Amino acid sequence: MRYPGFLDKGGRIGFIAPSFGCATEPYLSDFKESLKNFEAMGYKTVTGPNCFCDEGIGISNTPEKCAAEANDFFTKDLCDVIISCGGGELMCEILPFVDFDLIKAAPPKWFMGYSDNTNLTFLLNTLTDTASIYSVCASKFTSGRHQCVDDAFDILCGKKLSVSNYDRWYKDVWGQTPEDGEDDETAAEAPIDTYYDPKRDVTMDVYAYKQELFKGVERTDNVRLAGRLIGGCMDCLVTLTGTGFDRVSDFNTKYADDGIIWFLESCDLSVMSVRRALWQMENAGWFKNVKGFLIGRPLRIDDRFGDFGQHDAILGILGKYDVPILMDLDIGHQYPQMPLISGAFADVTAKDNSLRIDFSLI
Repeated sequence: MRYPGFLDKGGRIGFIAPSFGCATEPYLSDFKESLKNFEAMGYKTVTGPNCFCDEGIGISNTPEKCAAEANDFFTKDLCDVIISCGGGELMCEILPFVDFDLIKAAPPKWFMGYSDNTNLTFLLNTLTDTASIYSVCASKFTSGRHQCVDDAFDILCGKKLSVSNYDRWYKDVWGQTPEDGEDDETAAEAPIDTYYDPKRDVTMDVYAYKQELFKGVERTDNVRLAGRLIGGCMDCLVTLTGTGFDRVSDFNTKYADDGIIWFLESCDLSVMSVRRALWQMENAGWFKNVKGFLIGRPLRIDDRFGDFGQHDAILGILGKYDVPILMDLDIGHQYPQMPLISGAFADVTAKDNSLRIDFSLI
């Protein structure tokens, strides 16, 4: 695995928009504030031509222009590290125009983003054998930011190689079911703090398969596992499955001795879509050599099909692998987000409803 050089004080931070650009509020103002904050900390900022664009469909510009921006920032001496402007919907359409061979031949650079940016964070691992950071996008670096944002930047600077879960989490207003007596419009406009749910404070479920029981999975309190970490947003991963960009088999073979820890979360997928996505990934052979699963809270966290919920969707497919399954983690679309070094070797400890991940750059 190739590990890029960390960001030095006074270094250059590049910003690209392979998915949405920061062209609408609140992202425009937040991104501008973030740029000022980086510069006040002594860093140079370099914005790509699509950062403030809203010219594409589900992405900032045409697929060709988005890919050209990415190719330039990864292969030319424009910056030292790269942070994505934001998530979006159709970043997959830029992939035929991204020159992964040229990126693999160039000196590696850290790329950070999440959600739709899985199309790069994941493929950098599998196509170029380069580690990436699955974490917040550029507009989150405002004043008064959450600790998880500082943790992500510390990883980008090489100051931190371990992360832990946070003391509480917030239900995203777009992904939650309105409270009783509250309509959808009111829920969408309410501040995010409104949806902190004390009943779900630092809740994490850990499952371990006990083969001798012949009953599937059971809860457990403590888990320790280690392996090569890879994953991302299932909405994107299932789209890549079986395409010409699917080199997971090669990745699994290369890191067979390490074993694979998959981190998975979802955005738009319904509970049944999650089940179908896992089924497809499983039948494409993606979970060969798996050592464990880290499952983040989905955006559609309250989605159900009758009595069938998120845990049922996950356990019904993954429960057969005789490995730990950690769910309801601070990963992905329900804030906050533990930053993850995708492609690194990870040592995971879950104990008494707390989680720690230590990364080794080997």
